[in-house]
Amino acid sequence: MTKRTAAKYKIDRRMGENIWGRPKSPVNRREYGPGQHGQRRKGKMSDFGLQLRAKQKLKGYYGDLTEKQFKRIYAEASRVKGDTGENLIGLLERRLDAVVYRAKFVPTIFAARQFVNHGHVRVNGKRVNIPSYRVKEGDVIEIRDRSKQLAAVLEAIQLPERDVPDYIEADHNKMTATFTRTPALGDVPYPVMMEPNLVVEYYAKN
Repeated sequence: MTKRTAAKYKIDRRMGENIWGRPKSPVNRREYGPGQHGQRRKGKMSDFGLQLRAKQKLKGYYGDLTEKQFKRIYAEASRVKGDTGENLIGLLERRLDAVVYRAKFVPTIFAARQFVNHGHVRVNGKRVNIPSYRVKEGDVIEIRDRSKQLAAVLEAIQLPERDVPDYIEADHNKMTATFTRTPALGDVPYPVMMEPNLVVEYYAKN
C-alpha cells in the first residue's frame, strides 16, 4: 500500500469517520480508532480536544496539509472581512487540487495533488503544476489533451458516490471545469460535518 493510501485510511480510522464518504473506508467496517486501545470507551472530549479534532479533520480532508500550510491559510482567512470560518472554507475550496477533485477528474484529493504535480492540468490555457494554486471565479480548469484518456480520469468521472457541486460547472466530454463562485460552508458537499468555527477557536486560543 502506498504511503498516501495508508495516510488517508489512517486519517479515517483516527477520526472514526469516513471523512471522504468512500465505500472502501475502513470505518465502514470498524468505527473505532486504530491500535490495541482503539475499542476503549471514549470519555467526554474537552473543548480543546473538540477544537483540535475539528482542525485535524479539515486539514486531513484536503490531503493532510502540513500544519504550516494550514496555519497560513487560516491567517489569511482571518485577515479578510467577514466570518473567518467561512473564509477558511472558501480559501480551501479555491485550491487547484480541491477544484480538480470536486470536478471529478480524479478519485481522491490525494490523487488530485499528484495529478496537478505531474502537469496534467491547465488553468485558462496555461499549465499549472502547483496543487495549492488558488483559482479565481471564472477560471477555466482543463485536463491537457494527452491526459484526457487516462484510465484514472475516466474511472473517476463514473464514480457514483459523489456529485459535482453547483459552484463548479464541469463538462466531462471536453474535460473542462469552470469555477463559478467561491462557496460558503453550506455549499460544500462534505460527507461528514465540518466545524470551521471550532478551528477558529483553536487558533484563537493557541
